[in-house]
Amino acid sequence: MGRYVFKLPDVGEGVAEAEIVAWHVQVGDQVAEDAPLVDVMTDKATVEITSPVSGRVLEVCGDVGANAAIGSIVTVLEVEGEGHEDAEARPAPVATPPPPSAEPVAASAPADAGRPASKTAAPAPPRVARAPGIRPLASPAVRRRALELGVPLQFVPASGPAGRITLHDLAAYAADPTPASTAPAGLARRSGAEVVKVIGLRRRIAERMSEAKRRIPHFSYIEEVDVTELERLRTLLNAEHPDRPKLTVLPFIVRALTRTLPAFPQINATFDDEAGEVTRHGPVHVGIATQTPGGLVVPVLRHAETLDLWAAAAEIARLAKGARDGAASRDELTGSTITLTSLGPLGGLATTPVINRPEVGIVGPNRIVERPVVVDGAIVVRKMMNLSSSFDHRVVDGWDAAEFVQRLKKLLEAPALLFVEQP
Repeated sequence: MGRYVFKLPDVGEGVAEAEIVAWHVQVGDQVAEDAPLVDVMTDKATVEITSPVSGRVLEVCGDVGANAAIGSIVTVLEVEGEGHEDAEARPAPVATPPPPSAEPVAASAPADAGRPASKTAAPAPPRVARAPGIRPLASPAVRRRALELGVPLQFVPASGPAGRITLHDLAAYAADPTPASTAPAGLARRSGAEVVKVIGLRRRIAERMSEAKRRIPHFSYIEEVDVTELERLRTLLNAEHPDRPKLTVLPFIVRALTRTLPAFPQINATFDDEAGEVTRHGPVHVGIATQTPGGLVVPVLRHAETLDLWAAAAEIARLAKGARDGAASRDELTGSTITLTSLGPLGGLATTPVINRPEVGIVGPNRIVERPVVVDGAIVVRKMMNLSSSFDHRVVDGWDAAEFVQRLKKLLEAPALLFVEQP
């Protein structure tokens, strides 16, 4: 038998280190070649690292939430033959072997996750449903497998680091999906607290939002928009073209942005405040803020000025799905020149969105509601929507921001103007 020292490979994004967000193995596990070992995060992309060989895990190096340098030791495996022992000093293992009463759990590829767990394995923890609003922690690979099996992660007990659900947990639950117990109803006293480590995408979001608010002097501007005619047109187009991508309000706003921004180059811009340079962009690359199981990410709708309504709708749907599935590439998550953020039906009355640095502007539609308004001296019911926006006051003056939003309002209230050639 030999020892195989496996180092963190270059994940191809030009980074020097990556954050460990989930382990799929522990000391004593048998792993197959190409089976998942660990998930790491670089910038906003999560990468699943697989085993280059088959063997038994002797060491795992690095806690969840720690940064690992490219080329540093990730795991040490016992393999058949001479192996690949590295003479360099390596860090001490951070994982502990499983209790003597439990057999080693075999780490398998996602396709094997549905197999029943061994009858001699340690008993699973009690299956208690998580409280509403508590998001179960799981890697993208586990979430994909749960979706394939039709298993709700909310009810799967977790045995991984920091309370993460592992493939073994998922397999055990799929083999014996005992109904979860429920918390007592009524006025029973509650107790306990949960400490959740801020790691992975959530830590990236925290860092970026803190940096944006610390460095950018935000100011917000909110205007109400009568979208009655736009909603009538949208409904008509969806009914006339059921075979084409379904239109939401977002493609119309994207088109309004592409028609308006050429007159406001200081808004379709990015600001390098360290170099003291503003880059005004010709193409319109719209960041689409998207909620995912791990947190908020912003895939980019590139060259939005070249897309018609249906092409924009299809690309927005594709980007959102890729982001939620954890399949979005680094290129799809960078390079936006202005961001569009929407909470959909949860949009509320108004928001004050945080700018996606280094951009200088962000626009967010709010919920559409029917309410009485005065039109030509008469009270009528119209569909109204507040349009929220924030701008970097170092680059964009209040007057310019207000004029920009008023141009958007004009196009959205008279949607035929979206399709009229500009002089």
